[in-house]
Amino acid sequence: MLFGFAGLTVIYIVIGYCYHLKAAGIAVAPVLFLTLVLAAISVYSMSLAPVTWVLISEIFPNRIRGTAMSIAVGFLWIACFILTYAFPILKTRLGVAATFWVYAGVCVAGTLGILFFLPETKGKSLEELERQLMGGK
Repeated sequence: MLFGFAGLTVIYIVIGYCYHLKAAGIAVAPVLFLTLVLAAISVYSMSLAPVTWVLISEIFPNRIRGTAMSIAVGFLWIACFILTYAFPILKTRLGVAATFWVYAGVCVAGTLGILFFLPETKGKSLEELERQLMGGK
C-alpha cells in the first residue's frame, strides 16, 4: 500500500506539473501523458486495488467481520463515487494541474495514514491480528 500511495503521489505531481507547464502543446506530450496515465493505472492495479480488499478482509475481529466489512466496502464505494464525481468540479474550479496536486495530497495523507495507523499484517494469523488490534499482545 505504501508503494501504491507513494507511486501515485509522484505520478500525480508530475502530471500536474506537466499541465502547469502547458506541456500539452509539446510534440512529445501525448506519449508522456499516455505513459504517466498507464503508469498510474499500473501502480494502482498492483498495489492499492487488490491490497485494499485483502486489508478489509483481514483487519476486523472475527465476531464483527461480516458487518464491519459491509460497512467498510460501502464507504469504499462512496469514496470511489466522490473521487469520480469531484474530478470535473475540481478541474473547472482549480484547473487540471491543481486537481492532480490535490489528488497527490490525498495520496500523501494516505501514505501517512498507512505509516502511522495501520499495523503490519504480513505473516500474522487473523487471531494474532485481532489480539494486536484489540490492545493485547
